[in-house]
Amino acid sequence: MYKFKTVFILIFSLFISANLLAQEYHGKQKDIQQILKNIDLFSQYYRNGEVDKIAACYTDKGKLLPKNMDIIAGEKNIKKYWTLPEGVKILKHKITPLEIKVIKKYAYDYGYYEGETLTAEGKTVAWKGKYVIVWKKVGKNWKMYLDIWNGLGN
Repeated sequence: MYKFKTVFILIFSLFISANLLAQEYHGKQKDIQQILKNIDLFSQYYRNGEVDKIAACYTDKGKLLPKNMDIIAGEKNIKKYWTLPEGVKILKHKITPLEIKVIKKYAYDYGYYEGETLTAEGKTVAWKGKYVIVWKKVGKNWKMYLDIWNGLGN
């Protein structure tokens, strides 16, 4: 009987935790796919230090809302924020959206991010956190309008 209870609790726990991280996408499939692609491109640009391409991921009136800082607006300021200090490199950056919802010309998504940075001193630092992005459709493309995040355990 003890073995059955243990197996049942294990299976039940796995089922519950899988549902907690289940992804929910609402909206036209083509819009969802483009937002997912843009999320992946953002991570790629960040790893490669391509600040011009990162800034192009935002609308003209896009804003960053980083933890413990004022709101950052404007292409020049967005580029400045995402420019890494000399000798620093992003080794890993992954965004895992839990929900994406498209509502006409706007959408939001939220979830978790994680990554690793190589410091100028040669140390690898891992980090993770949660985020919310409000997207706006600009022409045929989806761009970030509001981007807010904060770390978990940082």
